[in-house]
Amino acid sequence: MPKRQIVAPQADPDAGADAGPLEQAFQAVRTELELPTSYPDDAAAEAQQAAESAQLPERDETAVPFFTVDPPESKDLDQAIHLERAGDGFRLRYAIADVPSFVRPGGALDAETRKRGQTLYLPDVRIPLHPEVLSEGAASLLPGEVRPAFVWDITLDARGETQSAEVYRAQVRSQDRFDYDQVQQAIDGGTADERVALLKEVGERRIALERERGGASLPMPEQEISREGDTYTLSFRPVLASEDWNAQISLLTGMVAAEMMLHAQIGILRTMPAADQEALQRFHRQAAALGVPWPAEQPYGEFLRTLDRSDPKHLALIHAATSLFRGAGYTPFDGDVPDQPEQAAVAAPYAHVTAPLRRLVDRFGLTICEALSRGEQVPDWVRQALPTLPDIMRSTDELAGKVERACADAAEAAVLASHIGESLAASAVEKRDKGVLVQLKDFAVVGSCDGAAELGADVQVKVVSADISTRKVVLEIV
Repeated sequence: MPKRQIVAPQADPDAGADAGPLEQAFQAVRTELELPTSYPDDAAAEAQQAAESAQLPERDETAVPFFTVDPPESKDLDQAIHLERAGDGFRLRYAIADVPSFVRPGGALDAETRKRGQTLYLPDVRIPLHPEVLSEGAASLLPGEVRPAFVWDITLDARGETQSAEVYRAQVRSQDRFDYDQVQQAIDGGTADERVALLKEVGERRIALERERGGASLPMPEQEISREGDTYTLSFRPVLASEDWNAQISLLTGMVAAEMMLHAQIGILRTMPAADQEALQRFHRQAAALGVPWPAEQPYGEFLRTLDRSDPKHLALIHAATSLFRGAGYTPFDGDVPDQPEQAAVAAPYAHVTAPLRRLVDRFGLTICEALSRGEQVPDWVRQALPTLPDIMRSTDELAGKVERACADAAEAAVLASHIGESLAASAVEKRDKGVLVQLKDFAVVGSCDGAAELGADVQVKVVSADISTRKVVLEIV
């Protein structure tokens, strides 16, 4: 299911009563959902000891000039990339933080990470899966620091198709740390070195292959919140092409991992059923009703790529399309392979193995693939954990969804609190049993609204009330 992410300035832990109303609302979300504020002493002690006694693999790839691409504020760096030409194709080396080397199976830290499942992202703070001494320190692929890593070594042909792949443990040292804007500007300006320039070349080839497979994506843009005095502003941040290219490297690696697992008949896949015919037919009818052309022979994934968020009718379809991305989960197997191994949006089997600092299941997937690549047996502690992982990840995904919705509600209430009584321009993006969902045109706000309107219609809505503390907004069509 596509996610809506809101980014805000980092919280000030010493603000206390001086925190603004929105900051207080985010704190209330943490309290209400009983989110952890610290690590148990025994788990924290294990993490500290692991950080101080980190063991490096014998294989040394510190001379490889890896680079990372992450949001500018990120310190939990899971992934580092190196790309080079190989004949008429490419060689990718993709270093992934070796979290298993820091977490003892059966220990207190292992138990706590299984409770947490994933890093939770609130607009103003992160609640990490692993203590920061690891996630932002000893295990993070920070520039200039020697770190243990799993290195995926993948060769691609001229079209970007996988030719060979292995994964091994090695010590690495990332050379450069970039954010998405820096990568985009360097490539657009022609100043990127070959490592970075190849990210675009390989990324575009992988996007073309995704289209051939019938893959689909529906990126929901980040909403960024800013404050000036008592007034809050919420804006959409457009998705950069560099983010898509970078995502393709992770998708490629996840597909390689899934094939390894299926061949060996052991692993855990990220699966999602294809959208059923009824849902697709309903989506076709919505497009027709809005007057948005959709050629009969065009797959829905390709159609989604043609939609423009600035067009209110297209925006309505983007919201409607979320119904096509449901049912994702994790499918473990040890012996018989799953009857349905595919992730429908990827249009291929796929596994999560590239974000072990932030997502629990990746630690197990990486350990499986590294053992298989060496021709060794998968460790017993991994085999025993496989059946338990889907429930852990399902429950933590549900919690992350609650956090996301609550924070979005609070942020949107904060933005509209200074506009109570005003009439604002909006577009109807979804019909509901009671009222409609609208996207305000001059604000990055999506909210439920009392009244009736045709899908995609331009409407005027009145802000009846907006309460930050209760995270409630009341809108009505006028």
